[in-house]
Amino acid sequence: MKRVIAIADRAALVSLKLLAALNALFFLSFLVVLLLAGWAHAEAPTCAGIDLLESLAKSDPAAFKKVETEAAAVPNGKGLLWKLEKPGEKPSFLFGTMHVTDARVTTLPAAAQKAYDGADTVVIETTDALDKAKMMAAMAAEPGLMMFTDNTTLSSLLSPEDVAVLNKGLDARGIPPLTVAKMKPWILSAMVALPACEVARQAAGAPVLDIKLASDAKASGKDVEGLETAADQLRAMASLPLAYHMKGLVETLKLGDRVNDVNETMIVLYQRGDVGMFWPLFRAVLPDAANDQAGYAAFEQTMITSRNKVMVEHAGPILAKGNAFMAVGALHLPGPDGLVEDFRKAGYIVTAVN
Repeated sequence: MKRVIAIADRAALVSLKLLAALNALFFLSFLVVLLLAGWAHAEAPTCAGIDLLESLAKSDPAAFKKVETEAAAVPNGKGLLWKLEKPGEKPSFLFGTMHVTDARVTTLPAAAQKAYDGADTVVIETTDALDKAKMMAAMAAEPGLMMFTDNTTLSSLLSPEDVAVLNKGLDARGIPPLTVAKMKPWILSAMVALPACEVARQAAGAPVLDIKLASDAKASGKDVEGLETAADQLRAMASLPLAYHMKGLVETLKLGDRVNDVNETMIVLYQRGDVGMFWPLFRAVLPDAANDQAGYAAFEQTMITSRNKVMVEHAGPILAKGNAFMAVGALHLPGPDGLVEDFRKAGYIVTAVN
């Protein structure tokens, strides 16, 4: 119970949004690890988070039951693999991913592995991360998405107290503050939201699930397609207010090692396919969540809902060819504005595959 209480503050809520961004923006996760590679530990540290859902079930059964009830009411909140069928087209599959290297995630469930193996085309959020030259060209074309291009620095946007928090937090992660002084806050926030063990594994060459799926597909002769560009994803983050990002950066640094609990919980829920339980659970262990509804609503609209519409539009011609395996962040799947519902609105019969 003590660990659950320890995470129940506003810093945790903001960090959850940043973690959600990592799982909603595949390219951002890839980019962060590329930038952090020089600061990663030689040996991957042990991931030491706890499952917040299990802790809640033991400490407060009534609250746990409420979380279960709320999660059950989320449309399409259960399941990672969905079959897409439309008259005149060969069936395809939609699969929810997490952009991490953890073996519990990168080992596909049997049904998903079968659908993936049998697919002619594999679709991921963006293929830019598979081509370093293309990735670097995209960043060079719009440097303002990653760096302040005027006299602004991170410290110039913070109070002296928050500058101290920033420098202390970066030092604790082995990131020299001066080397990231001109970096946009959403890039740095993503850096500090990833557990050290995950950064170290990726820096050592372990692929996140999406990269693994795309790379293996190419090696086996399958077509690989993307739904967005790297710039599209970074522009989505950049469109949110700068003050929101600065606040998120400071509060995530204050959260410290407790971010490991959030990551562990997300992986456990992902394994179970309980993608509709993420937010009901975190609202239960974060009492101040209700005070930031406007901030989260803007985040959800920009990072999830709006991009879902674009994904469905861009997926149309690919799915029309039939027999595709479309893999995107699992947070895109559930809810009334999730991809499952959006594909139904686009004329597909969408069925959960156990």
